Amino acid sequence: MTSLLPGSLSSGSAASGRSGADLRHRSPLVPVALLGGMAAAAATLVVCLALGVVGWFLADAGAHGTPSDGLRVGALGWLLAHGSGVTVNGVAITLVPLGVSALCAWSAWRIGHRVGDAISGHGPDSDRIADGERDWTVPIAASMFTAGYLLVAIITGAVASTPDTAPSLARVVGWSLVLSATFGWAAIATGAGRLAIWATLVQPWLRAAFVGGLRILGGFLLVSTAVSLVSLVVDFGTAVNVMSRLHTGAGDATVYTVLTATLVPNAALFAGSYLLGPGFLVGTGTMVSPTLVSLGPVPMFPLLAALPDNGATPAWATYLIAVPPLIAAIAAARAQRRTPTLRWEEGALRGCVGGVTAGLLLGVLAAISGGAAGPGRMREIGPDATDVMVHAVTAFGLGGVVGGLAMTWWQRRAARHAEA
Repeated sequence: MTSLLPGSLSSGSAASGRSGADLRHRSPLVPVALLGGMAAAAATLVVCLALGVVGWFLADAGAHGTPSDGLRVGALGWLLAHGSGVTVNGVAITLVPLGVSALCAWSAWRIGHRVGDAISGHGPDSDRIADGERDWTVPIAASMFTAGYLLVAIITGAVASTPDTAPSLARVVGWSLVLSATFGWAAIATGAGRLAIWATLVQPWLRAAFVGGLRILGGFLLVSTAVSLVSLVVDFGTAVNVMSRLHTGAGDATVYTVLTATLVPNAALFAGSYLLGPGFLVGTGTMVSPTLVSLGPVPMFPLLAALPDNGATPAWATYLIAVPPLIAAIAAARAQRRTPTLRWEEGALRGCVGGVTAGLLLGVLAAISGGAAGPGRMREIGPDATDVMVHAVTAFGLGGVVGGLAMTWWQRRAARHAEA
């Protein structure tokens, strides 16, 4: 009889809700993680395959070739985004379209987060983990996620490769491992709630410094992207002239524009290298930097319209090297607003470590942003990763220290007013 009382009904409903929630978070560990990895790889692969078929049809309304040719081109584009490289008429192309790579990273993060949420009910709870009990939930899920991603990558490489194109399967495997480790594993740990538990084992100032470093890197990449796009808009007439001289139809122009958009992140990193001072190459023996622009003949590619004019640079261009430390100072200060500190040494240390972290990460991105884009002089395009890393660590580190100290001063001042 008491089970019919309203209180009993609500209790039963609450218990049922908790049971349903537990079931949603206790999905089969191995199958869910394996399928999640396959889905993360397949999601972007399907997009590339669809674009390949659409591009094949728009090029000449299907008059030449077959849909399978479009599928193969789309698959090769997906492999190229995983660092495979490709050979076109005997010429090696190793430039990675980072726009597609960023889409793959986003897919790994989103699906990895859902996998982590689905298996978060497995293993010990936070109290048992804090007591030292081992938890293998995330390592097992991460391993299966990586295996699923690698399975799709290897099958795609084996099916799409030909003796004429010769993509490197070893590089695809390496890039897949890196994408899974940097985005998939972190997303699984975040979705499963383990990352929050593990973060408590790290010193608070170090966590704050890492967050500040990500903010510095994100802010600098945002400004670099804006600089590259503004430069293109300023000389947009040249880009339009390039497209007109290619004598492309509406379909070809659409496909060409989409392909160009996949290289916008590369252009943003080139612009970032320019702002830092080292500059970048657009062919062997060339240089584009705030102090010198030395260019030879360049390919008819719309994004290259953003390049500065050949010859001596204007006097104001040298002052652009002040932009990176300024961005670092602002980003470090904004990051410290969320986690205040009243200690001078901690504010300076947070900013310095965050700036150095951002500089190291930018150096890694600069290393993968360049490559070979054609024969002859075009075999060398992009910034020198070592120079970029050294300049970035210096500029971001100094800017981070200034920003950390400035925000510490502001927070100490606010604390004195609050006490008064």
